Amino acid sequence: MQYLLMIYLNEAEFGKMDAATSKRLTEEYGAFTQSIIQSGNFKAGDALQPTTTATTVRVRDGKTLTTDGPFAETREQLAGYYLVEARDLDAALAIAARIPGARTGSIEIRAIKVYD
Repeated sequence: MQYLLMIYLNEAEFGKMDAATSKRLTEEYGAFTQSIIQSGNFKAGDALQPTTTATTVRVRDGKTLTTDGPFAETREQLAGYYLVEARDLDAALAIAARIPGARTGSIEIRAIKVYD
């Protein structure tokens, strides 16, 4: 089964990170990503640009409305994701717990809905 592991963090706090800590975190993400590629769990994954680059689209009464910024104002913002293959939710939880961002942010896990 495929699961989307969404990584949430506080962009303001992340932006305060010094260069050495940022480098170490990047290396940790690289090692984690290589481990799930080697295990066969990795399907896709990327970091996202900051929410300052986001645009939200809504269609109401046939009119397209755009708003600068993310869908919702929150303390933590969607920063990236991994799409993984895991035998069940417990396996997906174990993978998510190894994501470096889980130590300071949160990881939301959602099963991918399969249409017949």
